[in-house]
Amino acid sequence: MSKILVTGVAGLLGSHFSRHLLKKDHTVIGVDDFSGGYRDFVDPRVILIEGNLVDESFVKRTFVTTKPDYVYHFAAYAAVGLSPFIRTFNYKNNVVASANVINGCINNNVKKVIFASSMDVYGPQDPPFTESMIPWPEDPYGIAKFTVEQDLAAASRLFGIKYSVVRPHNVFGIYQNIWDKYRNVIGIWIRKTLSGEPISVYGDGSQIRSFSDVKYYMEPFEKLMTLGDGETYNLGADSYISIIDAAQKFQRIAREFGYNPDIVHFEPRDEVDVAYCEHTKAKNDLNFKDETSFEELVRDMFVWAMDQPDRAVKTKEYEVEKKMYSYWR
Repeated sequence: MSKILVTGVAGLLGSHFSRHLLKKDHTVIGVDDFSGGYRDFVDPRVILIEGNLVDESFVKRTFVTTKPDYVYHFAAYAAVGLSPFIRTFNYKNNVVASANVINGCINNNVKKVIFASSMDVYGPQDPPFTESMIPWPEDPYGIAKFTVEQDLAAASRLFGIKYSVVRPHNVFGIYQNIWDKYRNVIGIWIRKTLSGEPISVYGDGSQIRSFSDVKYYMEPFEKLMTLGDGETYNLGADSYISIIDAAQKFQRIAREFGYNPDIVHFEPRDEVDVAYCEHTKAKNDLNFKDETSFEELVRDMFVWAMDQPDRAVKTKEYEVEKKMYSYWR
């Protein structure tokens, strides 16, 4: 069995995938600074190392002492709409941190690195997005993710390091951070509902998104240890829905748990209106399949969230406050 380093192990992807790897008897080393996830989301069998990947000396030390065979780089701060207001933080945590990880992989002869990018790299192109499209990100978060994709390709050309890129989108499930003010819309709705607050929709809610269950990512992620070298894969749900329709479905599910949240509309955000992907490549190469049930997963998250401790909502210090949305002030 292999020794596998998972960055962002306390986040949604990391917490689920580390459990998947442990079931397959791999040794899992998890890295997290707990700025986004929580320690109790991490399986106790994980060899847990706390630290920030922006710290070059920490990353060097971690690679030298753990000597992983494979690296799954999931750590990021994935706040698309907030990224224009936290540019420096965005690039440090999503680009500089990734450069440190890639250096660690090169210098320590890691067999392969698998990087979680984002559908956001496609920008305002016509969906469904396919891997053959030339990325066209229009916000700092998407720019950061595509920058790391390009850097991996450059590292592969010069140093021969193996890598694969996955572009997940709108993935959700238990162990998601529902206490972040800016990201994870389903989680935010659940947190607000449990607190007796209305759920928020930006603009008229006509934006189209595709919500996917994290459990369908596990087998394709594992297959990438030996398949898809140098390739990029979209992963996510085949179906899509408007945000207002999702909010209304959410309302009906909340009523099953004794809650009746109102929907409030705020000013629209600067974002792509219609965004969803096509997944034929992952289905053919990685045997990916998606059977997401939005309703079932929201119910599971409600049950899980109601058993969670009362945590403070996390906010960020803004670097730019011009044109800041009213709901983030």
